[in-house]
Amino acid sequence: MGIVLTFVIATISGNFVKYPFFSVLGVMILSILLGMAWKWLMGVPEVASSGITFSSKVLLRLGIILMGLRLNLEQIIAAGITTILIDVSVIVFTITFMLLLGKLLSIDRHLSALIAVGTAVCGAAAIVAVAPLIGAKKESTAISVAFIAILGTIVSVFYSFSYGLLGLDQTEFGILTGATLHELAHVIAAASPGGDISTDTALLVKLGRVVLLIPVAIGMSLLFNRHTDKAKSYKALPVPWFIIGFLFMCIVNTYLPIPKAVVDACIGTSVFLLSMAMAGLGLSVHFSEFKKLNLQVLITGVTGSIAVILLGFILVWLL
Repeated sequence: MGIVLTFVIATISGNFVKYPFFSVLGVMILSILLGMAWKWLMGVPEVASSGITFSSKVLLRLGIILMGLRLNLEQIIAAGITTILIDVSVIVFTITFMLLLGKLLSIDRHLSALIAVGTAVCGAAAIVAVAPLIGAKKESTAISVAFIAILGTIVSVFYSFSYGLLGLDQTEFGILTGATLHELAHVIAAASPGGDISTDTALLVKLGRVVLLIPVAIGMSLLFNRHTDKAKSYKALPVPWFIIGFLFMCIVNTYLPIPKAVVDACIGTSVFLLSMAMAGLGLSVHFSEFKKLNLQVLITGVTGSIAVILLGFILVWLL
């Protein structure tokens, strides 16, 4: 049922986006907003939860894999060093800044660490990976995931409306989006108003942050357990295998003579799968979780996001 619901919302978004006002948002952001509106107005039955999760996670990764057909290896290699510099700068700055700010505001260090890695790396996936390694409580994990999901959605909508007003070209807008937004879904949705160049650039930058999840998780474990003999297992770390699929499709596009009609069909399918994933993201937003957040946590999360956005602008200007 959940898959059908995300299919319906993605289809509606695809039709609405043809009209002038909605075209400014793009089909991705529109799918998120319609998903949120649907949940707010009509609710989501429990039986639909598994299907919604499937759309927001599995279909998202399938859509990203197919999107690899839009790129070739030369583009990836050309972006290599710049992407690494951007991603490392964002992650080191964001985690350091937010941990210090959390300490200054006397926030539970585990909670501030989870929000920091969620902001710096890749949202919920980073939070879930790091939580058991630093001994965080389940409540802290749940609050962090909900907070990052809602905040990232708000920022991605803001980015979509701001494209054209920021004075950035398509590549620069893609770098800014890929370097500063929380979830992969947020990045793809926010970059889409800038066209294919923005989306491809944003995806490359964001995937670089995703790849760095494992060293970040190990580093956080060492930081939090350096004064104990507590051994942590890294077997449960989520290896982002879908990146291999993405690279495989890039290789296929580089070396095999695929008919344009087939490529266009695959990319069209990719966009629709991603729209379903965005609908699932919107349907998964729990506004009630905000009631569990105190002012200090909100200040840390929002300030950290603003700081990383400002850093993004600086990196675009420098690189």
